[in-house]
Amino acid sequence: HVSLQLAKGRSWPIVTQAEAQHIYDDLKKDLETIGYASYAVELIDKFTFEEEENQSIFNLLKNTLTRLDRGDPAHIVIRYYEIRLLDLLGFRPELKECVVSGEKIKPENQYFSAALGGIVSPGSGRDLSGAVPVSVRALKYLRHFQRSSYQDASRALISPEIQKELEVLMQYYLTYLLERGLNSPAFLRRVRRTSEGDD
Repeated sequence: HVSLQLAKGRSWPIVTQAEAQHIYDDLKKDLETIGYASYAVELIDKFTFEEEENQSIFNLLKNTLTRLDRGDPAHIVIRYYEIRLLDLLGFRPELKECVVSGEKIKPENQYFSAALGGIVSPGSGRDLSGAVPVSVRALKYLRHFQRSSYQDASRALISPEIQKELEVLMQYYLTYLLERGLNSPAFLRRVRRTSEGDD
């Protein structure tokens, strides 16, 4: 990121000085990592307004790009980022109680409703329009990311199967909130297919 010094112009501010604070050299060496970084930036671009100032969101993005730059596992970096960003935006998903009945969630497979903003118990979710299944293991990691520091969250060992489930679930929720799809997930899928074809 850069530090800018601006002067007031007639219509737009004029940049009078620019100084690079962090250029993320290592991040730019890998196409998939670039895709994850683009996704992180695109989420903020879609959820926030131009010229809206939010230091907490800026710090979250800066920390996320730093983690990607130093080679932390991208699936953990991004899922943690999504959960924290939702907190800061006021869209924290309810993961402990059923959003329909209010009952405490038991350690079993559940459902997730984007429209209601959280977990729905099997009894309430089975016939609920738009609710999607979520495994007890995926829910465990979402809760872990929601309550933990990044240092603790980064120790999670998540199987490829659950990584995929978490990605699909978060895309479902974010797409619902934004009322549109994002561009970078499709780019990431193409990059992955290409790299798998090269193996």
